[in-house]
Amino acid sequence: MSLKLYNTLTRTKEAFEPIDPAHVRMYVCGPTVYDFAHIGNARPVIVFDVLFRLLRHIYGADHVTYVRNITDVDDKINARAMRDFPGVPPVEAIRTLTETTYGQFQADVAALGCLEPSETPRATEHVETMVALIERLIARGYAYEAEGHALFHVPAMPAYGALARRSLDDMIAGARVDVAPYKRDPMDFVLWKPSSADEPGWPSPWGRGRPGWHIECSAMSLATLIEPFGGGFACDDPLKNTFDIHGGGIDLVFPHHENEIAQTCCALGTPQMARVWMHNGFLQVEGEKMSKSLGNFVTIHELLADWPGEVLRFNMLKTHYRQPIDWTVRGMEESWRVLDDWYAATADAGPGTVAPTVVEALSDDLNTPKAVAELHGLRSDPAALAGALRLLGFLADTPAEWAARRPAASVDAAAVERLIQARLAARKARNFAEGDRIRDELAAMGVSLKDGKDSATGEPVTTWEVKR
Repeated sequence: MSLKLYNTLTRTKEAFEPIDPAHVRMYVCGPTVYDFAHIGNARPVIVFDVLFRLLRHIYGADHVTYVRNITDVDDKINARAMRDFPGVPPVEAIRTLTETTYGQFQADVAALGCLEPSETPRATEHVETMVALIERLIARGYAYEAEGHALFHVPAMPAYGALARRSLDDMIAGARVDVAPYKRDPMDFVLWKPSSADEPGWPSPWGRGRPGWHIECSAMSLATLIEPFGGGFACDDPLKNTFDIHGGGIDLVFPHHENEIAQTCCALGTPQMARVWMHNGFLQVEGEKMSKSLGNFVTIHELLADWPGEVLRFNMLKTHYRQPIDWTVRGMEESWRVLDDWYAATADAGPGTVAPTVVEALSDDLNTPKAVAELHGLRSDPAALAGALRLLGFLADTPAEWAARRPAASVDAAAVERLIQARLAARKARNFAEGDRIRDELAAMGVSLKDGKDSATGEPVTTWEVKR
């Protein structure tokens, strides 16, 4: 069977063929580590962990390099570091902050069953490469210096916009273009900017400053996936200056990934930065966009306090990675019940081999919903089920450890149902005070109610769950 992946660049599903048949190279944009990562941040981590596992299964663990960067210089990081570490030299302050926040990120995604990538480069450790890339872009006529800034001149690259496939007006709106008198064109974007005395900064030909966000990923992918494999500035083989897969969230297509392509291709003289561009869809919480103002902003760390990491992982994989996902408590409860069943079914299973049907589903552009359907079909073959679950990053616990994760039953379900019926009767009789009293009694028992209407009869109905 052949591996097929959807390429955002071509808008088609393509048969995947690595540039070097003996070594697959993949880069995924990682976290900006200024605070706890939210559940939306977990989606690309889980999606590309599954792809990493699949590539290792197909090509061998020693023949896949997966790089996920750490953005540890950013204006949000700078502000947080200045707040938390006043008086500490700026570069030292951001390092102190990001050591803590990245350590928490590592612990959180490990709990989600994600393997550690082959390499996790930090932006602050590759500033020299960023400066060298910018110097090369200026020398080749693709960038220029202005008032302590270095900027990429977008009109110098006719192919700019091929990934996003947007009109110039749409790109200007999407990029939230900063109006600046030193820009030659409104679309020109920052490669380097000056730093004040209290901001992190590094020496450069344009003065003390710091890199723009986009150039960071170009430099880190060059340092980890191109230079070590014989490519680089001096290489005259375009294939060696290209890697196989670049991934991230759909929100990164423009301007971040578009700008990465522009910088990298123009600096290295290659028509492509990566052969395949993959992007996961957005995540909503209970049907709404996640935001702090709506009160539905939830971090991975907070969820892990109440739910096993494997539940969160499985809940994510039930939806195809390119589709939007609605993150709900009901969905997580269902995921937990399914995993309960699979842990019980595989309790006495050996290592097991991976069923070809599961690999085939994953090889069709990571069709995890189809893979989940195949897992259900393996329920009667515990060894095959166990093998497939381990490929997908599950069964890290022993059956006993998994069983211990379930909270002890804390409510009498029959009593809850009786109170709910009494509340429905009170509300029907317009005795709202009694209905509220019963609701409060249930809340004190740790029971959360959700009122609705029967879709067939229109009659009021109430569902419930134990609050976490």
